[in-house]
Amino acid sequence: MAAGLNPCPTLCHHPWLCAGDAPRRRLPLTSLFACLGLLLPALLLVQGCDDKTTPGVESVKLGGKWFHLEVAETFEKQFKGLSDRTEIAPDGGMIFLYPRARPLQFVMRDCPIPIDIIFVDGSGRIVAMHEMKVEEPRRPDEPKTDQPTEDLYDKRLKKYPSRFAAQFVIEIKGGTLPSLGLKEGDKLALDVDRLKALCK
Repeated sequence: MAAGLNPCPTLCHHPWLCAGDAPRRRLPLTSLFACLGLLLPALLLVQGCDDKTTPGVESVKLGGKWFHLEVAETFEKQFKGLSDRTEIAPDGGMIFLYPRARPLQFVMRDCPIPIDIIFVDGSGRIVAMHEMKVEEPRRPDEPKTDQPTEDLYDKRLKKYPSRFAAQFVIEIKGGTLPSLGLKEGDKLALDVDRLKALCK
């Protein structure tokens, strides 16, 4: 369950359904149906508690653990990424979506905390993984520019490549990768067709 979300509600505290409080007389048939009518919506509510349908968030299972990732499907969101974040939730992060697979490389631009990264091809297979380290902050002699390719700060940052063509990129809290037991070549259970449609 995502941090900060309330746990699933208790099913029912109706006195007719609590064994310890149930009276000895038989329930009328109409009361039984009434109880069932109360119970069914509660069951449906509980069933949906683990259903992550928050707009702009994609739930992905990595190494048996669920992560709830912010979706970056536009250039602006992708360029910003997780820059300036001082904290990433243990089950949080970001997933970058691209309209087609191609070689990619990421840098730790203005990132004050370490980040783990997973490059994934168009079929959902892992092509590369890195544990990205915090870089020295921008120096006074490295002013910001509108052209990243000409930015002195960007030029000196370490590049983390996908090695092969990648269409999806997942970033999670630094230091998480070793505990997931993932390896290059593993196929993730991604709904790749739907993800591709999101970035068209």
